[in-house]
Amino acid sequence: MDNKKLLNLCIAGAAGRMGRMVASLAEEEGFRVSGALEAAASPSLGQKLGGALITSDINEALRGADAVVEFALPEGFAERLAKYLEFGIPCVIGTTGLDASSEAALKEASEKIPLIRASNFSLGVNLLAGLLKKAASVLGSDYDVEILEMHHRHKKDAPSGTALFLAEKVEEGRKVGRESEIYGRRGQIGERPRGEIAIHALRGGDVVGDHTVIFAAEGERVEFTHKASSRSNFAKGALKAAAFLCGKKAGFYTMSDVIGFEK
Repeated sequence: MDNKKLLNLCIAGAAGRMGRMVASLAEEEGFRVSGALEAAASPSLGQKLGGALITSDINEALRGADAVVEFALPEGFAERLAKYLEFGIPCVIGTTGLDASSEAALKEASEKIPLIRASNFSLGVNLLAGLLKKAASVLGSDYDVEILEMHHRHKKDAPSGTALFLAEKVEEGRKVGRESEIYGRRGQIGERPRGEIAIHALRGGDVVGDHTVIFAAEGERVEFTHKASSRSNFAKGALKAAAFLCGKKAGFYTMSDVIGFEK
């Protein structure tokens, strides 16, 4: 692709696994890496990433950028977000572990810039989320819901953010809250109560991410499964989200907007 037609992209958290993957796929999604941001203590400072040198100077990293994709650590997020607002740059936020004040700051920022915050940028997962909301609405509480997720042995949190996201979509379809959720079972627990949404976390090997949602009733069972074999799907989805935001008015958009599911 002609570089003159590429949009400029800043990657925050540039030296991380996701940051580097976003950089490697940027050009095929219509971007050139114009800025690469890392923490001041990062050993990767000065290394080249795409067409930029990794820097801790956020002003330098954001200069000329048409969009920013962030997969950085939550530390310092408030300061980075303030800079995104100052530069008026569309933001795709994949940073995890944000606290309530950061989430509130994102909503406030969406009044001034276009942004997307997602726990999973896979187009397949986000399509699945929309299908689950519809299925839960149609099937109702007559169908028991079980959610199974499996990830590699090194994953530190459980259940996965994606499993919680999928559970949220089931709850939206049923018009219920998170009080319906349980996590695993053990002992003499009695009969399964109506309306329960159970989430189970499996860990082992090098599994990138498998998620299955089961709707089980008397006489039949409906299962939805998504299996990720490469993290490149997450990076591609984030880049598609960035392309979607360019030229959009301020607002808090979702991956459903990106894939046009509701349409």
